[in-house]
Amino acid sequence: MSDDSRPSRAEVRTAVVIPAAGRGVRLGPGAPKALRALNGTPMLIHAVRAMAASRAVSLVVVVAPPDGAAEVKSLLDAHALPERTDFLVVPGGKERQDSVKLGLDALPPDYDIVLVHDAARPLVPVDTVDAVIEAVREGATAVVPALPLADTVKEVEPATVPGDPEPVVATPERARLRAVQTPQGFDRATLIRAHETVTDNVTDDASMIEQLGATVVVVPGHEEAFKVTRPLDLVLAEAVLARRRLNDGF
Repeated sequence: MSDDSRPSRAEVRTAVVIPAAGRGVRLGPGAPKALRALNGTPMLIHAVRAMAASRAVSLVVVVAPPDGAAEVKSLLDAHALPERTDFLVVPGGKERQDSVKLGLDALPPDYDIVLVHDAARPLVPVDTVDAVIEAVREGATAVVPALPLADTVKEVEPATVPGDPEPVVATPERARLRAVQTPQGFDRATLIRAHETVTDNVTDDASMIEQLGATVVVVPGHEEAFKVTRPLDLVLAEAVLARRRLNDGF
């Protein structure tokens, strides 16, 4: 017998939380990483547009640096964003986990699916966003987009002195490994429970769900959903945007 109290697929609403409070030290000094320009537009704006490109997304919550919420709000107001999507800016915390929790706290009650997306992944295609949402709609508690690894991976004993040779202790089976991307999608209630109870060994939001004992599933990721972390990544991102302009008029 079905539970008539559960919302239908058409009624299930999706929100996105984008933690953008980090400094991005690996890109060097200057503006926070999310505010670095990519093709003349801040990476954060590209990431927000990537999420709002999905028609299933009706709210995007941007978690700004603690002292930069007004600046980020002005930034969103200054750029063209889809009118069908609502946008909200809240100040973040010291750590990424704190910022995601503050973003969750800001969500209105009528959202059952929450995506968490890295501001440093500005070019994720909308098909990937939709695939994550669809998997949660179909009943998955937590969903991550991911790619098979191209390189062989070695587990090593970390050197005590940086730069010293490190002995290999194992070679994991590459076919069983995946490189995880974002947006990661969640049943809202489960993600909130994870943020209320899990504090240790947090590498991403999906790892928190794993520590609850719930199942995380993988859907295919996309090569253009890479994380912009190093200066070389900015060069690659500019090249992707240039190709999109040529092919799609993007």
